[in-house]
Amino acid sequence: MESDNNTTSPDISVILPALNEETTIGICIGKIQQVFRSMGIRGEVIVSDSSTDATAEIAQSMGAIIVHPEHRGYGYAYLEAFRHARGRYIVIGDADNTYDFLELPLLIRKLDEGADIVIGSRFKGEILEGAMIPLHRYIGNPLLTWVLNKVFGTDFSDTHSGFRAIRADSLKRLNLQSWGMEFASEMLIKASREGLIITEVPITYHPRGTPSKLSSYSDGWRHLRFILLLRPMPFLTIPGILCTLFGLVLMAAFYTSANDPDGRTHSFILGTILLTGGFQLLLSGVVIRVYSAVHGFERREGLVEKLLNYQTLEKLLVAGSVLVLAGLIIGGYILWGWMEAGFGSLNQIRNAVLSLSLVIIGLEIGFIAVFISMMCLNGDNPS
Repeated sequence: MESDNNTTSPDISVILPALNEETTIGICIGKIQQVFRSMGIRGEVIVSDSSTDATAEIAQSMGAIIVHPEHRGYGYAYLEAFRHARGRYIVIGDADNTYDFLELPLLIRKLDEGADIVIGSRFKGEILEGAMIPLHRYIGNPLLTWVLNKVFGTDFSDTHSGFRAIRADSLKRLNLQSWGMEFASEMLIKASREGLIITEVPITYHPRGTPSKLSSYSDGWRHLRFILLLRPMPFLTIPGILCTLFGLVLMAAFYTSANDPDGRTHSFILGTILLTGGFQLLLSGVVIRVYSAVHGFERREGLVEKLLNYQTLEKLLVAGSVLVLAGLIIGGYILWGWMEAGFGSLNQIRNAVLSLSLVIIGLEIGFIAVFISMMCLNGDNPS
């Protein structure tokens, strides 16, 4: 990496999030500083510390810059440290000595060659015995990586590696926001969407010297939840559309059938379940997509842009009200017929189910319109 002799700013900022890493923080900083000397570059080490032990004191005694995040969280620790980083290249890595910072030149050289982001891939490199539990090595990490690749059309081998390097100007384009472990996924997803040049280099992953802070299931869910937030269509919208259409077909096919009314009624009820359940899935996907756009994870375009228009939301409220009214009218017709029959036997099951379906769907549309309207109250001027 070429140094700029006309500035006092460091060439590289290495950021280490730390939570009670007093036994390993000195080792990590020592390796980083050794690389700085061997490469002849200026560098700074920033420790984003939320520890209750001597981690911060040890790091500060070795010349590191100490940042104390206001909130806990893997992603938040980085977001806070980014505000203090001055290097043209920014490297992130864990402070538990699982990543060998003597391999730092592998990442830096790729940035020098033109990459925007470099990922230290454990699965292309070597995972030492005891460094990763079987659940993470053979199920968790490969599965989450596969899901992200399939949903976003990427081709990563290790989407959850914590050893990465990125150009400072590229980092600014990403507008990262996640506070938790999903920060790792957010960085790669947004970088891919921005068309950044992303490359992987093989690294060695070592056993940790301190107890792991990871929570396998909750952290894995956070990654999946973030993927769902950015791309709800494969998980909710498409299944919802299919269920809705199939339910409509069943209801239409069996509503007017006179043959075997009892058996047809059961099929009609099944169609109603598919219709209302599928429509709820569809609307859930729409709401998640709107939420993602309102909070800056997605662009406001297409359907989302139309839904964020107050006039569109008013039309949805009218449509929902019409459906509810139609359901109530059918329900009133059933009640009137029952009264005319002297409150005797009643054989209006399909009409009653139809009435209930119209009311439910109408209420769903109305509630969704109100909910989206509330999300629009973020300071933007209504269209």
